[in-house]
Amino acid sequence: MSTEQDRVDVRGVVSFVAIAYLPAWLLTLPLWLTGEGLSWAWAPVVLIVMMFMPAVAALVVSKWISPQPKPLRSVGLTNPGGIKKWWPHILVGWLGPPLAMVLALLVGYLLGIYKADWTGFSGLAEQFGHGPIGAEPQTSPGVLALIQIAQVFGLGWLQVIPALGEELGWRGYLVQALLPLGQPGAFLTTGVLWGLWHAPVLILGFNYPTVPIVVAFMMMVCFCILVGTLLGWLRLASGSVWPAAIAHGFLNAAAGLTVVFSQAGHPVDNASVGLLGWTGWIVLALLILVLMLLGKLPVRFQVQQDGISRGVNRRSRR
Repeated sequence: MSTEQDRVDVRGVVSFVAIAYLPAWLLTLPLWLTGEGLSWAWAPVVLIVMMFMPAVAALVVSKWISPQPKPLRSVGLTNPGGIKKWWPHILVGWLGPPLAMVLALLVGYLLGIYKADWTGFSGLAEQFGHGPIGAEPQTSPGVLALIQIAQVFGLGWLQVIPALGEELGWRGYLVQALLPLGQPGAFLTTGVLWGLWHAPVLILGFNYPTVPIVVAFMMMVCFCILVGTLLGWLRLASGSVWPAAIAHGFLNAAAGLTVVFSQAGHPVDNASVGLLGWTGWIVLALLILVLMLLGKLPVRFQVQQDGISRGVNRRSRR
């Protein structure tokens, strides 16, 4: 990963934002024109295709607008040494989001915000009625919960593919491009732009349907800054975009855990429950603090200087 750039490539960044935003926003037009919004039958497809627009923007900028010698490497899709350099971060990306979600639910429960049924899974049984499609009517809540949890940790890998579409842009390109602002500045700016990118679907009730639109915008930006800092750390610490994509995928998959442990008669409100909610932000902030206390954040890059002769590196002992 290059750390030699000392100023932001304004042309590249502005071009990236334009390409990431405009096509994605245009894709949401059918949601408005049909009048059905997020309930439209093809809405899930629109949202998935929308997730690939940041990747398109990153590759276009890296290939043609601000050409890089190795475009795929510049956005972290490939890296020197391959997976051997970052495979431990796979475990963080895989197991971290579901565990963070459970901690968020626990914090919400202790604060009296989240009404939980940790062992009876009554809220899950209430949602599924007699059980999921194809299941026997007598399927117990415990079995339903086991199936849902298994899907989070197993089928969550399918979520990594669309998540990579976003991560190639926001963490793969933009965080790297904004590093001259310093890592806090890069994470903050990326988080704001990432949050506002969701504007068309936020207005339609995406993620925060129970709060006013202005509040939904503010909450989405706050969430994206916090979780984006953790995803940015994964990207910079590993030198690859893959761990961040894995974490993003399992973050999306773990959203279902809010219902798994809920109590019947108490619908889940994303504005206050889970990692999307303000009680979950406490967990995200604490994770960032832990990384800082451990000296993992900001990420420290190994500085190499050219030696006297070609092929000889002078390394600082400091």
